[in-house]
Amino acid sequence: MTAPGITTLQPLPDDWQRALAVVAHPDDLEYGCSAAVAAWTDAGREVAYVLATRGEAGIDTLAPAVCGPLREREQRASAAVVGVSTVEFLDHRDGVIEYGPALRRDIAAAIRRYRPELVLTLNHRDTWGGVAWNSPDHVAVGRATLDAAADAGNRWIFPELAEQGLEPWNGVRLVAVAGSSNPTHAVDATPGLERAVRSLLEHRTYIEALTDQEPESYVRDFLTANTEAAAERFGGRPAVAFEVFCR
Repeated sequence: MTAPGITTLQPLPDDWQRALAVVAHPDDLEYGCSAAVAAWTDAGREVAYVLATRGEAGIDTLAPAVCGPLREREQRASAAVVGVSTVEFLDHRDGVIEYGPALRRDIAAAIRRYRPELVLTLNHRDTWGGVAWNSPDHVAVGRATLDAAADAGNRWIFPELAEQGLEPWNGVRLVAVAGSSNPTHAVDATPGLERAVRSLLEHRTYIEALTDQEPESYVRDFLTANTEAAAERFGGRPAVAFEVFCR
């Protein structure tokens, strides 16, 4: 039972077939929403990943030329665990992604390529719930993704995309933001949680550089805490929460 004053999270609509997830770095989706992705691919839905960078600036002890290819390999392996075979990298520079027309164009082009009905991204606000400062890369990519969902359908914005064979796509109906402090909807995490744990564990090099905790314990504790935090607002079921913007 939901406590008084706490808004119930609604089930994320499932009347769609194709989704595109757009984030800044390898591991962003695995920390945020891969349990939901696993459930969707199990149901026969198509999910593709687009990452703005290869995460090459993410490990202090590895030079970018070494780190980028390694993190790309980890990301592809991670995606495969939850049934995603399409992983594209836009090759923006890690750590200094700039919000603006170039980023919007790249994401709009991806939306036109994959023609999703649902677009996923990560928290685009300055903070995580007013407690911790967010990465500027997350802010730039999240905001640009929300804008590009509309850009993709307008043939007079970035007309060069149509000249390249990417016709406008105005079929995005929902943009779902993971990691938001203002969630509105959720997906039951129970069926996909174990695969979400295995998926995040594929980022082992990054995790071992991030924490001294044993990797599997760290991953399981983190994902379990996040999904259980949403349970009170989702009928007691562990869940992946999203802030959903309709179009």
